[in-house]
Amino acid sequence: MNCRIAGLAAIAAAALAMPASAHHSFSMFDQTKTVTLKVTVEELEWVNPHVWLRVMIPDAAGMPRLWALEMGPPAGQLRRGWRADSVKRGDVITVNYHPLKDGSRGGQLVSAILPDGKSVGGAGAAFQE
Repeated sequence: MNCRIAGLAAIAAAALAMPASAHHSFSMFDQTKTVTLKVTVEELEWVNPHVWLRVMIPDAAGMPRLWALEMGPPAGQLRRGWRADSVKRGDVITVNYHPLKDGSRGGQLVSAILPDGKSVGGAGAAFQE
């Protein structure tokens, strides 16, 4: 009987833990800071579980560096006005993003203004799912 209870408890614990492992937190982004920059689009990677906007941003010496801005899932981005073809390589857009806490080249996209002037949302604090 004790083995049976222990087995059921182990199965229940594993079942409860699986949803938590299916998604990561956004704690690596500094949600208290929002940076606004004009950037050049390198790629919009429209994939699950998260869309990625890769952009070129000049470093302190003026050399363009590749940055990765994380967004939410494609379905959520559609609701925020994004499409898989919203931007193309070479487009200059304005982005608002929460930078990574460790200072590396990346962040969580909050919103953007596209070349045609359209404003679209990202996965920022006001839009979290």
